Amino acid sequence: MDNNQLQQIKELKQTELHHSKEWLNYWIKYSSFDNWHFWVVLALLIIPLILLFFFMDKKKSLLLGFYGYNVHIIFTYIDSYGANNTFWFYPYKVFPILPANLTLDVSFVPISYMLVYQWSLNHHKNYYLCIFGLSVGIAFVFKPIMEALRLFQFDRGANFFHLFLGYLLVGVAAKQVTNLFLFLQNKSKKDEFI
Repeated sequence: MDNNQLQQIKELKQTELHHSKEWLNYWIKYSSFDNWHFWVVLALLIIPLILLFFFMDKKKSLLLGFYGYNVHIIFTYIDSYGANNTFWFYPYKVFPILPANLTLDVSFVPISYMLVYQWSLNHHKNYYLCIFGLSVGIAFVFKPIMEALRLFQFDRGANFFHLFLGYLLVGVAAKQVTNLFLFLQNKSKKDEFI
């Protein structure tokens, strides 16, 4: 590395450290334990986990868990991109160090998708129609409620339709990745018998 690159890395690291400290200061002042918003966000993290424990079909737990992990990864990338580029913003967080919303990324969204996926499997319903409905519900009902409660803000021209497309993309991509791995698993089982 040349000196210009090393200097720029040093400046970026200092900016990042300053940014982290500012987020912590903001969180302590406006978003920590003495603020009702914190408790709503914490509930959105914990309640879906409890619901999953009680309502997940344990016989399909590996499939549902893998699918949910795919949802989590894909949604986290999309949510982080949007938050890092300030298309949207989460003023209240459980943990101040993450730019996106941990509550939605690891609990609410993946578990919502998992339970809808499970329902579509158990009731032999069209997965894509179910995910379409879930995407509409999250983008046009849940997120406006979050916005009204000031738990979520748009910026830079982003809107609920963009969110809808993102949620739909998450559902389609997670299903395709899951289908690919199911195909590979079934193919390997068939190859064992040959």
